[in-house]
Amino acid sequence: MAATLQTLIVTPHPAKNSSFRHRNLHFSANSSILLSRSVAHNRSRLISRPVRACQPSEQVSGPSKGFNWTKPLLKIAADNFLPLALVGGVILGLANPSLGCLADKYHLSKFSTVGIFIISGLTLRSEEIGAAADAWPVGIFGLCSILLFTPYISKLILQVQLQPQEFVTGLAIFSCMPTTLSSGVALTQLAGGNSALALAMTIISNLLGILMVPFSISKFIAAGVGVSVSTKQLLRSLVLTLLVPLILGKVLRESFRGFGEFVDQNRKHFSKISAIFLSLVPWIQVSRSRSLLLMVDPQIFLVAIGMGMFLHLVLLSFNALAVQSLSAVSGGRQSFFAKKENADAVLLVASQKTLPVMVAVVEQLGGAFGESGLLVLPCVFAHILQIIMDSLLVNFWLRKDLSANGSKVA
Repeated sequence: MAATLQTLIVTPHPAKNSSFRHRNLHFSANSSILLSRSVAHNRSRLISRPVRACQPSEQVSGPSKGFNWTKPLLKIAADNFLPLALVGGVILGLANPSLGCLADKYHLSKFSTVGIFIISGLTLRSEEIGAAADAWPVGIFGLCSILLFTPYISKLILQVQLQPQEFVTGLAIFSCMPTTLSSGVALTQLAGGNSALALAMTIISNLLGILMVPFSISKFIAAGVGVSVSTKQLLRSLVLTLLVPLILGKVLRESFRGFGEFVDQNRKHFSKISAIFLSLVPWIQVSRSRSLLLMVDPQIFLVAIGMGMFLHLVLLSFNALAVQSLSAVSGGRQSFFAKKENADAVLLVASQKTLPVMVAVVEQLGGAFGESGLLVLPCVFAHILQIIMDSLLVNFWLRKDLSANGSKVA
């Protein structure tokens, strides 16, 4: 602000002084006293002019200011495209369910799920997986946490009595899912963690998750709800709708020379297309279940959202405590678990759950656990909240590292 005012004050002087001297070149020497008085008078006027001149300049630059404040908003929208797309799908489904019901009639959600995993295969970079080999003990723990340990939390979730019960069942299914496809790796990179380890855990957990999720659903959810699920049929459906498109996308990436580089250069655009595909799911599901959703008490819905937040806090706490314990028993500061970049990666990746696989599972269940829209809706918000919470956590880590580095320099 001071620099701006200084610029406004100093800038007019050369122009004014040059014009003043040009007009007074023919003055005689006897007029020097009058000249000095005039200069002193004009200097006082020049100092006060910039303050008055600010007002018209602000009025003239009004449209440019409007353009300037839209830029940060557009950047925020671009950086948070996925959460905004998901919330937009929910709002659109509540506002105008007819279009969503029409899309459901033509099974658009199944096509969107296939599209999501084709894009996941296209953007899958496997060359970095080898870089995670050194931290393999941390990766093994992360996979066990994602696929074996955290699904047990679904038993605790099912103990909660809430009407509609689909809210609880949906969150229980959500806890059995593998990790997120992109946000965990992105946040690990932002935090300065071991992104190769994060990528390896993401790829392997999603590939194995397609095979293991049916067994987790059958063991933890179906038994708790009292519904029998054909594990073999669910596994076959998930392989066809998730694994085959994922492999197809990866084959397309590796088959054409330069295509992988093109995808990497346009990764943001592919991510936005994937987000649009994913937003179609809550839009269709909410449109189908709009009449039931409007009957739900808003307080109950807030309780379900609170449960989603609590689920993520439990996963973060469990993984943080496990990493600390494994670090203590495996060599202390020399342990792979004690390295901050490894700990950050496993904490972020192993504590997140993916929404696309959960949606695909609900689609294949065919209403066995209740109305699909009620099952999916709390998980949409749980997915958004986990990204927001982990973004705040990463921001806290970065600030802490910055202050620590500043104190070392001092």
